Amino acid sequence: MSRFCRDVVIIGAGPTGLALAVALRQYGLGVTVLEKEPGTKRQVRASVLWQRALEILRDLGCAERFLDQGLTLRQAVFHVRGREIGRHAMTVPGTAFPQPLSIEQIAIEALLAERLRELGTEVRWNSEAVAVRPGERAAQVDVRGPDGTLETLDCRWVVGCEGAHSVVRGTLGLLFEGERRTGLQAVQINARPRWPYPYAPDTTYFFIERRASLIVSPRPGGGYRFFCFRDDPDPGHVAPPDVEEMRELVARVAHDPDVRLVPTEPEWFNRARFHDRVAATFRVGPALLAGDSAHLWAPVGGRGLNTGLRGIHNLAWKLAAVHQGHARDALLDTYTAEQRAIAREVMRQMRRNVLELPPSVPTLTAMRLLGPALLRSETFNRQGRNLLSELFRHYRSGPLAADRGGRGALRAGDRLPDLPVTESGRQRRLHDLLSYERWTLLVGAASGAATTGTVPGLIDTVELRRVLDRYAVRAEVFGIRAGKGVAEGPAPGTLLLVRPDGHIGLRARAGDVRALDAYLGSWFARRGG
Repeated sequence: MSRFCRDVVIIGAGPTGLALAVALRQYGLGVTVLEKEPGTKRQVRASVLWQRALEILRDLGCAERFLDQGLTLRQAVFHVRGREIGRHAMTVPGTAFPQPLSIEQIAIEALLAERLRELGTEVRWNSEAVAVRPGERAAQVDVRGPDGTLETLDCRWVVGCEGAHSVVRGTLGLLFEGERRTGLQAVQINARPRWPYPYAPDTTYFFIERRASLIVSPRPGGGYRFFCFRDDPDPGHVAPPDVEEMRELVARVAHDPDVRLVPTEPEWFNRARFHDRVAATFRVGPALLAGDSAHLWAPVGGRGLNTGLRGIHNLAWKLAAVHQGHARDALLDTYTAEQRAIAREVMRQMRRNVLELPPSVPTLTAMRLLGPALLRSETFNRQGRNLLSELFRHYRSGPLAADRGGRGALRAGDRLPDLPVTESGRQRRLHDLLSYERWTLLVGAASGAATTGTVPGLIDTVELRRVLDRYAVRAEVFGIRAGKGVAEGPAPGTLLLVRPDGHIGLRARAGDVRALDAYLGSWFARRGG
């Protein structure tokens, strides 16, 4: 039995585990990723990355390669009982990634593994974590290697990213709170259809009928993903659907009796049923949970993968700060508070998603009668885009959000939108000032005022910098002025302390150094202390 020491052992090399490994390597932590399978998945699985997930991949240094391999989705076309009722535009402002992306999990995992290799780490394939022993400040993981031999890895932290049957969650004895979803199944096939609907690589079709909601989304390489949420008259039938079952279903729901489906390569036939569950906590000492190990639900709205990526984006910078001695241990506990609240919010919202769940007869009638007017409503469309993009999910009620004054629509806990500003006399975008590897202090100047300096009447960033320098926190300070006509950005006379993940931690008056000092002192160690 051999022993190796690592900062972090991640169990599971799905998208969540790989993305977490990339984020931690960017912070310089030593990472071992264990995966019992022989390589990245050959199944296509998840297929949509929403706008917030693309921002997260940008922070991981690999968004552009995803865009190169995916298809940008610009609109959805809705049919109810065989009649088109309207269209929904998917473009949102305030981000460098205004549209979602169609890309399948086989490509997602390959691209993340490629990025991880660039950072000097390879996944240990054919390596199964068979036991985990967390202690007070460290953990051990027993691993069965490709030849069947056992070894023990000593590590400071262990993170379970291995899915619904998590060995980490099981070892900790945590409740996986929730229940099995009854009366619902999803059947899928990737295929090229022969039917009357025109092909457009940026357009998703929705077909809604009694007992079924069919989503037909273009896929890279040609053809479509046919994904249908439907009723479940025979829960004991677990075999994947065949071509004829899917053809008959598509014919009924899309009202095209002559439709033909030709499976694409690699083939993807799947039948799935679901649980809605959330772990009681996502952290016990040195052991943590992420992705489906921490929360899972029916993939309505494509939330599973996207929420998992959001979770590692929340976790990695906190874990690195605590591990490196820069932050108090309590900072890491905020991961559970924030991500668990997001998971429960997503679960509640997706249970009410009438556009994807099999509708009742009254709901179907209402959609046919009211749907055209709703899809013409800009308010309805904006609300839908905001929900799906995940750009407007926030941590306002979380322990890291502190409102101590200041003005404007942006509040502590909000994601900072990517808006035009003036900084040091230059036109910039707000996200150009941010970095996942540090905090950012933004100070809003009045219109026409300078944004640097210590001359009376100008914003004094020097004193703010002195406060930051007292603590073991990496940060940059920018004096900014909102772009002309931009009302949603940082308000004049307001200080925004932005976390590495782009959410606002502190909002205060621009000159309130006491509020800044108190906030940093709550979470970070003093330099030289």
